[in-house]
Amino acid sequence: MNNILSQPQFYLPFLIWSLVWKGFALWKSAGKKQLIWFIILLIINTSGLLEIAYIFFLNKWDLDNGKTLKFLETKFKKAKK
Repeated sequence: MNNILSQPQFYLPFLIWSLVWKGFALWKSAGKKQLIWFIILLIINTSGLLEIAYIFFLNKWDLDNGKTLKFLETKFKKAKK
């Protein structure tokens, strides 16, 4: 008897679903220069749930007002000199 969970075509729709939402959320966070959200979305895999929450709700709040990115930019500029 074939187990449905052992067949790759069972996972393909979930993989596509997750990749589409993750890609869109990463694109939005990179466009808004929200480094912390980019890292969180890149590392944590929630099958699209965190990504959907970010796209529709969480990205509207600029929690650190870009301070994280500005800090990292100044840190790396000093290191290059």
